[in-house]
Amino acid sequence: MSQPLSEHTIALVKATVPALEAHGMDIVHEMYSRMFQNPDIRDLFNQSHHAHGSSQPRALTDAILAYASNIDNLAALAPAVERITQKHVGLQILPEHYPHVAEALLGAIKAVLGDAATDEIIAAWGEAYWFLANILIAREERIYTEQKEMTGGWNGWRDFRVEDVIRESSVIKSFVLRPLDGGPVMQHKPGQYLTFWFEIPGHPPIKRNYSISAAPNGETYRISVKREPQGLASGWLHDEAAPGTILKVAAPAGEFFLDNHDQRPVILLSGGVGLTPMIAMLEALVEGNAEAPVHYIHGTHDRETHAMRDHVRALAARNSAVRVTDFHQTPRPDEAQGRDYDLAGIITNEWLVANTPVAEADYYICGPRLFLRHAVSTLSLAGVPANRIHYEFFGPAEELLAA
Repeated sequence: MSQPLSEHTIALVKATVPALEAHGMDIVHEMYSRMFQNPDIRDLFNQSHHAHGSSQPRALTDAILAYASNIDNLAALAPAVERITQKHVGLQILPEHYPHVAEALLGAIKAVLGDAATDEIIAAWGEAYWFLANILIAREERIYTEQKEMTGGWNGWRDFRVEDVIRESSVIKSFVLRPLDGGPVMQHKPGQYLTFWFEIPGHPPIKRNYSISAAPNGETYRISVKREPQGLASGWLHDEAAPGTILKVAAPAGEFFLDNHDQRPVILLSGGVGLTPMIAMLEALVEGNAEAPVHYIHGTHDRETHAMRDHVRALAARNSAVRVTDFHQTPRPDEAQGRDYDLAGIITNEWLVANTPVAEADYYICGPRLFLRHAVSTLSLAGVPANRIHYEFFGPAEELLAA
């Protein structure tokens, strides 16, 4: 267990907050530059999140600033710490990787702040870094142990064969994955993701996370992937990953998952490819004979982009507690309301508050960043407690609410 930080260290770190506010992005870019000089460290990370114009540098800058600002109240950072550990486990971050990050961070602070980064300041930040690192390492070790000890669990990268490929819409394909060794697979929590290691000719190794889009069955996983414009991994999957393709996969991870609800209503709210974890949750609720009301609400452009519509309707037909509402933002001329979709336009804040039980429901939300920001802020302002609003977004971690 880490020794508590000294009051002197806490005071020194908090004193650097103004400098971090002014120069944080420069420090992060310098840190990445130093860290990624080592190919083994570079290949641990999803490079698309660190490319020019991505939001990950800003997210890391904000995280460092949040740590410095709350270093005397670390309980406020507990949810962020859990999210980081889950991401690290997916990426297979190990204790031996932490010294490289420490060296890059402390070197970047010194390089950017110059004489203002005194030896005392660097020592304080070193102590603060390792205090947090030891918390992360301990939590990650527990997760790795749990994964290994579960039936069908594993550590590291396991080979899976693509068993089936299903075209779900004009932009989304599903891939059913079975382990090459023929063994069982660990039971994931509906909503969690798999991390993949891709070796695409002409490119360095890349990592990607994809939500599992099926309830646990102990034998296979299913992911449903949207082809993204200029998306290296998604384009390769859509074009090259035919049945028989072998993929390297890390065990399920993620802190966004369906929880035990007793008798509270469940709202599954998604936009676009954000439906993938919701399908896993809906399948699990139907297979578990959920008695509390379940409302699946999904928004997409039109019939051509609407993935898994028939599957969702078939699930709803098996359980009278399930209700489905589909929104098509711009229905095609030959679409019919009531047949292809339920409501035209977008899921408005007003509709969401008026048509879901905000006083009692648990909300699970996944979709584009703007969609999430509106939904989470709307529900918060409507009085839904934070512990009943659960959300996931694809890409680097980033704050959704201004307050």
